[in-house]
Order: sequence, then C-alpha cells, then structure tokens
Amino acid sequence: MYMQTCVMGLLLVALLPVLFSIADAVDRSNFKTCDQSAFCKRQRDVKPGQSPYRALLETMELSEARLTLQLINDNNKVRLLLELYRLQGNMTRVRINELKPLRPRYEVPDVLIQEPPTESLLLLERDEHGMVLSLGVDDQRLIINARPFRLDIMDGPKVLLSLNSRGLLVFEHLRLRKDTISHKISSTVGSMWDKIKSVFSSKTEADAEGVENDVEQNEAEKVEEVEEVTEEEEQPGMWEETFKSHSDAKPSGPSSISLDFSFPGVDHVYGIPEHADSLKLRTTDGGEPYRLYNLDVFQYELYNPMALYGAVPVLLSHTAERTMGLFWLNAAETWVDISSSRAVQGGGDAPQTDVRWISESGIIDVFIMLGPRPTDVISQYASLTGTQSFPPLSALAYHQCRWNYNDQEDVQAVDNGFDEYDIPYDFIWLDIEHTDGKRYFTWDPNKFSQPREMLQNLKDKKRKMVTIVDPHIKVDSSYKIHKEIRSKDFYIKNKDGGDYEGWCWPGNAGYPDFTNPEMRAWWATMFAYDQYEGTMDNLYTWNDMNEPSVFNGPEVTMHKDALHGGWEHRDVHNLYGFYVQMATAQGLIQRSGGVERPFVLTRAFFAGSQRYGAVWTGDNAAEWGHLKMSIPMCLSLGLVGISFCGADVGGFFKTPSPELLVRWYQAGAYQPFFRAHAHLDTPRREPWLFGPENTALIREAVRQRYTLLPYWYQLFYNAHRTGQPVMRPLWLEYPGDPATFAIEDEFLLGKDLLVHPVTDEGSHGVTAFLPGEGEVWYDVHTYKKHQGNLNLYIPVTMNSIPVFQRGGSIITRKERVRRSSSCMEDDPYTLYVAVNAQGTAEGELYIDDGHTFNYEKQNQFIHRRLTFTEGSLSSSNLSPDSQFSTASWVEKVIFIGVPKPSAATLRTADGAESPLEFEFDPASELLALRKPGVNAGADWTIHLR
Repeated sequence: MYMQTCVMGLLLVALLPVLFSIADAVDRSNFKTCDQSAFCKRQRDVKPGQSPYRALLETMELSEARLTLQLINDNNKVRLLLELYRLQGNMTRVRINELKPLRPRYEVPDVLIQEPPTESLLLLERDEHGMVLSLGVDDQRLIINARPFRLDIMDGPKVLLSLNSRGLLVFEHLRLRKDTISHKISSTVGSMWDKIKSVFSSKTEADAEGVENDVEQNEAEKVEEVEEVTEEEEQPGMWEETFKSHSDAKPSGPSSISLDFSFPGVDHVYGIPEHADSLKLRTTDGGEPYRLYNLDVFQYELYNPMALYGAVPVLLSHTAERTMGLFWLNAAETWVDISSSRAVQGGGDAPQTDVRWISESGIIDVFIMLGPRPTDVISQYASLTGTQSFPPLSALAYHQCRWNYNDQEDVQAVDNGFDEYDIPYDFIWLDIEHTDGKRYFTWDPNKFSQPREMLQNLKDKKRKMVTIVDPHIKVDSSYKIHKEIRSKDFYIKNKDGGDYEGWCWPGNAGYPDFTNPEMRAWWATMFAYDQYEGTMDNLYTWNDMNEPSVFNGPEVTMHKDALHGGWEHRDVHNLYGFYVQMATAQGLIQRSGGVERPFVLTRAFFAGSQRYGAVWTGDNAAEWGHLKMSIPMCLSLGLVGISFCGADVGGFFKTPSPELLVRWYQAGAYQPFFRAHAHLDTPRREPWLFGPENTALIREAVRQRYTLLPYWYQLFYNAHRTGQPVMRPLWLEYPGDPATFAIEDEFLLGKDLLVHPVTDEGSHGVTAFLPGEGEVWYDVHTYKKHQGNLNLYIPVTMNSIPVFQRGGSIITRKERVRRSSSCMEDDPYTLYVAVNAQGTAEGELYIDDGHTFNYEKQNQFIHRRLTFTEGSLSSSNLSPDSQFSTASWVEKVIFIGVPKPSAATLRTADGAESPLEFEFDPASELLALRKPGVNAGADWTIHLR
C-alpha cells in the first residue's frame, strides 16, 4: 500500500506541469464561493436592519488613552468588550472581543511595527442614549449610540464614517457543542440532586423545597441555553464543513465576525489587494464579495473578486474633499462586501458606500485612518505596519527569469547573449529545476555541479543570481533540511498531532511552522554560506508557493484544522507567506553580518510584507488583458504600502506575439519590479529571439529603465522613509479632480513622471489624461509641451512609450548605459530641468553605496535638493549630518521650456565662477549645458542670464 501511494504521488507530481500547460484558465470549481464557505454564507444571510447589540453605558471606563464599554447581544445575552483608542496621527482604533471567551481568540502579532502610541480621549457629553468623545483634531468627534449600538465619527456637522449603522455587527461567540453541554447539564443536575438528598436528613421540609426549586430553576436556565445553541447549530458548517473531498473539523465551532462601515458622500473605494480587478472597487451586490485568502490560483481570471496569492485588508475611501482608510487586522479567511447607494444628505441626494468585513475567526481589530489627504492616509498606515524596505539598487534593474534555465552552460549562454545583443541586465533567475530533486538549499549535482564558479562568472561582470527556495520540504530521511526540521519539531501538525504532510513539487512534503519564531530563526541560519553550500554574496532568494500551496489540499492549500502550536491554521492562514519572507530576508541579512541589504521576492503576502522585499502578480498569461491588468494590480498594492511590485513580462503562461512581448517590455520598464518570466512549456523568449527589429525595440525599453535608475532609487528611498508609493494613481497627487478617480491605464512614478503604456493590440494611438489645471507636461522623447487638465491623443508606433515629465520638476538620469547597474556606479549624471508656468523647478538626488545598510547605520549617503528659480539652478545639502563621497559628477544639464540665455555660468562652493557652453533649440525651447564638471555631492549654482 505504501509503494502504491508513493507511485501515485509521483505520478501526480509528474503530471502537474502537463496539466498546467494544457489548461486554458483557472478551474473555478477548485475554489469556494461565499455560499460554499459556511461562515460567509451564515454572515451574508444576516440582512441589514435592527442590530441586536446595545451598549451598556454603565460599564464604561475611561482612562487617559482608552475607553472600554460592554456590549450585549439581546438575543443570546452574550457580552462583548469594546475598546476605543485615539491614536497619534489622526487615527482611531476599535477592538471588539468576547468579554469572557471560552478560550482565547487569535490576535494578530508581528504585523504592527510597535504598539501604536495613543493620545488622550476626552468625554464631552453623556446621557442615557450615548456619549460624545473628542478626537482632538479640529471639530472631530466620536459619538456612541447605545441602542442599538452604533459608532459615528463626525467632523463638525458632517458624518465621516459610521460603524454598525446597518446593524451587521455579528460576533459568533465560542461555545460548547450541544452534546457536551447536555452532558455537563446532566452532571450538574445530578450533583445538585445528590445535594438535595443530603440535606433532607438535616434540614426542614421547607429548606429542602427551597433547594429543589433552585435546582429546577438552574436546570431550566441550562435547558434554555442548550435550546439557543441548538437553534444556531442547525445551520450547516458550524462544527464541520466539507468541500469536495476535504473535511474541515471545527473543534472550536463557529467563531466568525462581521462588521459594517458606512461612508456618506463616498463613491470611490480602493485597495484590499490582491485581486485581478479594476483599481476602483466595484459593488458586490448580487455577486461574490471580494475574498482575501492567500491561494495558489492557476492562470487567474480578470475582473474577478476571487482570492489570489496575497491579502492586505486595507481599504481607502476617497472624495474630492477627503480620503480615509480602514485597516482590518485579521489573518483569517475574509470576505468584503461593497454596496453603493444614494442617501439624502443636507437636503440633497448624495452617494454612500457601505463596506462589510466578514472573517472566519479572531477578533475585530480595526484602525480607522482619518486622513484627510491621500498622503496622510498613506503615512498613517505606514506608521502602523512600516514602510517599503529599501532594496539594493541592482534589484531595481532588469531581471531575466525562466522556469527553468537548464544548466550552467545554459546560464552562461543567456548571460553572453545579453552582452552580444547589448542589452543590460542585473539578475538571472533559477526556478525549481536547479535543485537536487526539488530539495531546496541544494543544487542539481549534474546540471549545476559548480555553482560557485557560475556565480563567480556572473560576479566578474557585476551581475547577480536569484534561486528559488520554497517552504514545502521534501519528506526524505536523507535530506538535511527535512531531518533538522523534524528533529526540532518545527513542522506544522495535522489535527491529530502528527506532522502535516501534503503534495507539492517534491512529492510528499512537510510544511515548516513559520509562525514559530524559533523556526524562523533556524530557517534564517540556513542561508549562511557554510549551510547553503555553493552560494556567494551575489545570490538572492525567491519565495514561491508560500500561500501555502498544497496540491492535494482543499482549494490547493492547507487544511484549516492543521495546527500551529495552540492555534488552528484557519486563524493564521494569511500570515504564512508574510512569515516565510520575513525569515528569508533575515537570513540574507545575517549571512553578511548585518551589512548587506537583502532582496527577497514573495508570491504570498499580508499587511506589513513591504518591510521584507518585493512581490509580483503571480501566474499571469500572455494576453493583452493581463498586460492591462498589471497596472491596476500594482497601483492597488502601492496604495497599501507595497511599492515593490511587478508582473511577469510577456506573461507566464502561453506564448506572446512579438507585438505583445515588445509592449510588455515597454510597460514593465516603467513598473517597479522589472522581470521577464515564462512557463516551462513555452518556447524560449530571450529578448533577441524575435528578429532584429523587435530586439532593438526591447533593447531601447530596457535601456530607458537603466537611464532612469537614479530616479527609481530616489523614489524607493523616499518610499522607505515616508511610505509614499513609488507607482501612484493620478488621484493620489490630484485628489480634488474627479477626472482622475477611475483612471487605471496610466500612472505616476513619484509625482513627476506620467506613464501611459500602450496596452492594446495593433494600436495606432492612445489618449492620455494630463492632470492639473495650470500644470505643464513635457513629452520626455520629443520635449513637446502640453497643458494640464486635458485629454491628449498621442499617435504611437511600435517604438512609442508615452511618458511625460511634469513641469516644475528636476529628474536625474545616467545616460551611459552599461551591462549592469553596478557597472554604472561612478558614471556621471544628467539633470533634466522641466520648468513650470512660473519658470521654476525642483527635484532631489540621492546617492549611497547601493547595497549596504551603511546609509542607515553610519549615515553614509548623499541627499541633495535641486532648485531652479529666477534663472539659477542650485544644488544644496538636504542632510548636512551625513557623510559619503561619490566619484560621479554632473555631465550635462538639460533645461526644457526655458528661453535662450545670453550666457551661462557655474559658481562652485569656493566662490569660483566659470562660463559654460550651451546649445539651444528654439523649436522645443531646449537648452543643453555640457560638462559643468561638478561633483554630484557638492554645492554649486548655475546662473542663466
């Protein structure tokens, strides 16, 4: 029987790539709908109306920073504990838990970077109907209504947000199962009757009757309790649930939670990635809710609220007047319903958006971010979960990947091909086939027998490699990693207490419990050079399949009743990938003694994953729709803190036409993570395999990426410091313009570059919206000037990448493109100064060593402010306390939109002045100053007269 099982398992694993290659799209039947998820169906069956919850005002306790108040469900008499906190930075935290839970409920650890600092709550009014608290900002108040329980946040007379206004607060309390309760009642009643018998001999008849009456009353109360629980138990799926052939035992019974939020005046909401859907979230009335449950979804569908690989439970609302956010801190399976309606407000008809969160377990822990500006909400969320990690500069360059490069000779041939065709790249990637039989942290002894030699050859060209390390571990008694995890008892357990095992790429696999900090610490040590044999400092890591993916599990993932110590997998599911990436990043840091910045790509993620590296949009397809979808998917991730996002260039599945491939390179060159990747069964698609014309087009797109690396690096430095996204929807910078609110086919990089990729087959033109009344935008290729606040039709050819620089900005470039970014380290800068209608411009330049933590630990960096006003361009120090030197100098300054000067002079910090040669093109108002010759880290001024 054992041999038969092994053979069947091996056949399954062998067939999976074949099955994947012939399927056209996701098999929806593998994944639940809300109706098939018992807790979602139960919660969705609760319709808006009168809430059974009321606030017991007499239980209110108010300390300086915290208000507590009991809520009671009048239907079942279960009490909840409400906690309110006013947080620094214009945020409010709302926590709801059972007052006396039968056992602890899961509360998400490790996602918040600290316990959020609080500010004083002030009670303004109180009566028998409720109370009013001051939130300390202008005229912002929090109003608690007692019956039914409702919470409103006001700004003056205006309601900003309401909680439980639709009466959809539902908190399934933990309970004993019916037969358990009946047994306890019988035991209790039997014990009480024994006491009655004992008192008959010593008490009067009246006393005995009194005891008997007490017992009867107690029994009646218990029976009533059983009847109430029995009524709830009649709903299917509360204590056990089946999906296809998989059974989910639920020893804790029902534990789901739900809460509704209403946004008066709001018509646009965003966020809650990851979904292959529009940037602006759609209403879910009459359809499926958006689902947040990390899953390995094969070749996902577009415009679908199905769950994908990651889950960030953050939603933003936006109007021309105000932006707000909700952060629902819960790691269990979650569904989000969105309804849109019209409401009478201020005597007129106004939109309203209602959002309902439903989670399978845990507690309600929600952060309300009150903005008021979009950038404020971004900063508020960053203060809770941290900012984007600052990647090595080389990670922002181009990555070449495939499942799989066959062997060391293949790697060398591809590497040489980039040199032969003069296309720069920084990273080449190896997928699962590079390992010894899908044993991670190993190399195939035949195909990759000399990994250090391979890595050294890449290092000699200042290039790097990424290998895949997945979190499913082959069950093999001779495999070091498996043996150590088992000996340390670090595997996740099944419901019966044995090691949980499932099928994945290696066949039968165990799954390390990354929620265990000891397991994470051990995992990190495995990246040391003496543990991961054959590795060097130019090898980095890719965590795939970390949802986790279990081929023979329910919904291709882990059983919910698997055990992580004292918690079920249902409680922690969406955290698994977060912890895998955390441990891997820590490993890369540790191997260098804490000196080098890591680069780790993950497929699964959660709130806070931005602290540990990059994500990509998973198994897309070589279709025009998937190219289009890469834009809103990455924009949505940027809004919730994850700036380092990209999509597989060319599409992972299927075979792109040459036109699609070129257009995808052109779009990918302007997205944060720039990697080409392809499925095992697709034809090879290195950039030079599609004819000389297409090779030239791809080369030009990649070269544009490399010239802009200084700007990309500065944007990521600012994202790391402030949390502001690198790739931004237009409304983030133009929040008062409704024309920008639903745009998802173009985007901003920072605030100064606008990109409108060509994403339609056979396109001869695109229409771009250039935002901003009074703004000026310049085509970066032709330098033609356009006014803002208009739709501009742009004729395109195959070499067109519509990109515009905002008037009033200064962007730094390096125009000597070499084979890799590290080869360009000391190359000179060119400054592009695009003036606005007032004739001014400003920008920044950031420089450090590009790969260590010295910028942070030793203050070793250069940060310059570039300012052009009244005919003078100057460079000044933004960080006088920092210390760093660079060999790079300013080679050229290009002024766009200026009149021809009579002279140009350079003044250096020592007061010396020298004339500068220049060229001027009156047709484009383009002024080029060549070889100012100043160090990029120095103070200087250029005067135009």
